[in-house]
Amino acid sequence: MAELLRVPEVAAGATEVVLSEWLVKAGDTLTAGAAVAVVETEKAVVEIEAPSGAVLLRLLAESGTEVEVGAPLALLGTAAELDADLDAILEDLGFVGGSAKPAPPRREVPEAEAESPSPGQGAPPQDLDRVSEASPRSPEGPAGSTRLFVSPIARKLLREAGLSPEGLTGSGPNGRIVRKDVEAALKDPARQRASAEQPAAERPVAAVPAEPTAGGAAQGFEEVPHTRLRRAVAARLTQSKQEIPHFYLKGEAVIDELSGLRQQLNEHSPVKLSVNDFVLRAVAVAHTRVPDANVVWTDDAMRRFEHVDVSVAIASERGLVTPVLRGVEGRSLSSISAGVKAFAAAANEGRLQQRDLEGGSISVTNLGMYGVTEFSAIINPPQSAILAVGAARQVPRVVDGQVGVATVMELVLSVDHRAIDGALAAQWMQALVAALEHPLSLVV
Repeated sequence: MAELLRVPEVAAGATEVVLSEWLVKAGDTLTAGAAVAVVETEKAVVEIEAPSGAVLLRLLAESGTEVEVGAPLALLGTAAELDADLDAILEDLGFVGGSAKPAPPRREVPEAEAESPSPGQGAPPQDLDRVSEASPRSPEGPAGSTRLFVSPIARKLLREAGLSPEGLTGSGPNGRIVRKDVEAALKDPARQRASAEQPAAERPVAAVPAEPTAGGAAQGFEEVPHTRLRRAVAARLTQSKQEIPHFYLKGEAVIDELSGLRQQLNEHSPVKLSVNDFVLRAVAVAHTRVPDANVVWTDDAMRRFEHVDVSVAIASERGLVTPVLRGVEGRSLSSISAGVKAFAAAANEGRLQQRDLEGGSISVTNLGMYGVTEFSAIINPPQSAILAVGAARQVPRVVDGQVGVATVMELVLSVDHRAIDGALAAQWMQALVAALEHPLSLVV
């Protein structure tokens, strides 16, 4: 029996994906689990698989286009249906005029419920981008207001045109207002007049010259539209600061011995080791020595991990990403270094998979290469901690009553207080510093 292949929820909070390419064509026979298309989320590349064995009857989206989560990608069926009236089949499935309208049953939603985010969701209730297939357009509440769901592209077009989504009828999944609804509205003469008559103060501004200064020089600004990756990072970090009770510990490690060992290893290693590679290995050692810190908080239980998976913050050409290095406790320094380099290359080329970004209990972010000596970082949810690594610098240090010079690296640990208490975090920091100051423990 024919069915629609829809865009799955490939990443938490994602509302749209870019259909990069089709891996199959109409008429192909698919097996369950076979990759049929490649889509891009804000941070990763994801393959969409066939849910069951079927024949691909028709493609419903073109490569290079943006498709909403839950929207149809293709029509699947049997070989016997290849010669059937596919337009009639699509109409029976609710795919009319280029969009599918599953029309789920509506239910009255109390205003308090409609305006409250789901557990674990960090976006404010007014975020019009967040909507799932099970979230129909809310009916009027007690105050007569209607909650509208608007895709990011549609909202951008409305903002640029100086229009409000009020009064528009959405043709997207569950009544969501999408690009073509806005484009149709912009062709309406009444809407055009409304835009022209809107007060200038209420219209969006792309670039605004300021009044000339006393010296005669005019100052202005330029608005650069947010990328999808930038929006995803902003939403995630906002969620983290709103929902996770952060506290911070500062430590410092003397790394003269580590620097000497690194120099010796790099003389013989085929992969050049960085200080950050040693830090990642030391994090794994600390997690092994203090296993109660290798956890994440969930609403129902504390999740304790058997292996040490560490996220590495990478400032790629496409934006900030945090791929997860698996099983660091069993990796050599050269394996860690090669893994990080591979992630950096994949991030720059847009080849990271969604699975590369999931998991782990801790992240490591290093700004030492920019000369930053100390900083605090925001936890990457649902992880429990993030280690901020600063630049190594020489400082005077007293050892056994004698003043000398030591190379010191500042470390700041941001911790989720729900999962890790202060004393436990202090034990972990102690174990980390000990591993860095005795670097032979990182190679045996």
